[in-house]
Amino acid sequence: MASRSIEVILKAEIEGLGHKYDVVRVRPGYAWNYLVPKGLAEIATEGAKRHLQAHLRQIAHKLQQEKAAAGQLAAQLSQLHLELHLLASKEGKLFGAVTPQQIVAVLAEKGFVVERRQVVFPVPVRTLGTYEVQIRLHRDITATFSLTVLPEEEE
Repeated sequence: MASRSIEVILKAEIEGLGHKYDVVRVRPGYAWNYLVPKGLAEIATEGAKRHLQAHLRQIAHKLQQEKAAAGQLAAQLSQLHLELHLLASKEGKLFGAVTPQQIVAVLAEKGFVVERRQVVFPVPVRTLGTYEVQIRLHRDITATFSLTVLPEEEE
């Protein structure tokens, strides 16, 4: 009888499943039909696990440096307060919602480089007001800053 789950080694962070280099159990169909073909994971054979342990020992210092850099960036981002001017109705509802791409663009103007997938909105931003926005910089480090959405000035 086929097993109900198999172990895979993640090659990338996958929301709700795990972080890069984690060994997780998933259903065989998910592993063989999605994770492995897309290059997001490899099957966790004994040889692959030994190779992973050796690889983690080699990159431990690099991972520590990445975590320290993420911590410094988080401290800078936490001090930040962004303003976005968007079209809104008289009641204060936005025409659409604030997207991660808009946050990335505003942060880039301020000199911060983040990826769209790192931006997390605890609540959807669909009205004018002040919100908290999270940037997931590292598996253990998340920066939170405030975003104020203001109506766009009419000319």
